[in-house]
Amino acid sequence: MTDTVRSVSPTVGEQQGQLPTLRARQAAAATPTAEPNPVKQRDAFFDNAKYLAIVMVAAGHAWEPLREGSRAVTALYMLVYAFYMPAFIVIAGYFSRTFDAGPGRIKRLVTGVAVPYVVFEVAYTVYTRWTDQEPDRPFSLLDPLYLTWFLAALFIWRLTTPFWTSVRWPLPLALALAMLGTLSPSIGNDLDLQRTLQFLPYFVLGLSLRPEHFRLVRRREARVLAVMVFACAPAMAYWVVPRMNYSWFFHSDSAEELAAPDWYGPVMTPAIFGCSLVLVACFLAWVPGRRMWFTALGAGTLYGYLLHGFFAQGAKFWGWYDAAWIHRPLGAITVTLVAAAVVTVLCTHPVRRAFRWAMEPRMEWAFRRCR
Repeated sequence: MTDTVRSVSPTVGEQQGQLPTLRARQAAAATPTAEPNPVKQRDAFFDNAKYLAIVMVAAGHAWEPLREGSRAVTALYMLVYAFYMPAFIVIAGYFSRTFDAGPGRIKRLVTGVAVPYVVFEVAYTVYTRWTDQEPDRPFSLLDPLYLTWFLAALFIWRLTTPFWTSVRWPLPLALALAMLGTLSPSIGNDLDLQRTLQFLPYFVLGLSLRPEHFRLVRRREARVLAVMVFACAPAMAYWVVPRMNYSWFFHSDSAEELAAPDWYGPVMTPAIFGCSLVLVACFLAWVPGRRMWFTALGAGTLYGYLLHGFFAQGAKFWGWYDAAWIHRPLGAITVTLVAAAVVTVLCTHPVRRAFRWAMEPRMEWAFRRCR
């Protein structure tokens, strides 16, 4: 959700395959506006994609209490779950391509993933003791609670990146592991390994992608196809709702736990993977590539992701869904707009600055200086 790979943009001379001459260097040094250390510009496309995806995350969680008795809401809920986390994970994999387990990368992994995991695992445990009326809920860093599973999974995926970038057929191998994971209900809840394994192919796919692949899905032809797919997708989801257990898209249970024969898991895993990738590609096809009013918010999506869970849990506890009108079309629209507004605020700079101590601590005292 947040970029962990930083690089320096090439100079004009490097882009042209030329070394700057001594005279050019002297002229540049004498120019008041010269920038000897250019700062990398964030890619607006990826920031836009992350912001739009986090809005769908918030909307999906807001729709959860509205599913009962509404086939239409359930269909939208299933459709969103089919691609919003895969989109996030593919992008996370793409920005993990250069992770080499060096000292600097490990420090960033600890401060940007492990520390937030510990902080929010404790915070959610305390909070849900109140909202779920479970005062004895135990603290456990091995059993991710609510949204923290993503941080546990991301930590494991990033640590294994050197392996995935060195093997010959990483994606087929990741798919095979995901398929085997569905056969074993005994994997258990430790670090939510079931979900880690089943979402692994999306991360590995992201590691394999290059900029040209993202340019490919943004071509005019791809955008036309994306419109056609998304025009049909809601109707297809509506048809599927009574015929399929949408929990398959959560990737958190084995086939046995979903009351399905064992062989369903190895069959459903590649089928859902293909379905989700089509929807991810269609989503990315229409993500704006230029700077928008929300582009800067894309840098704070991890904040929005982890913090909005407190509002989603509190809304149910406070009885915001008890009113009858909330379960009608106008109520669903209202809930969606409120969720989008809340997560947007949580991605803003003031909120990021207030919670940076928990999300991006410097922790210079804990690490040796990298040489």
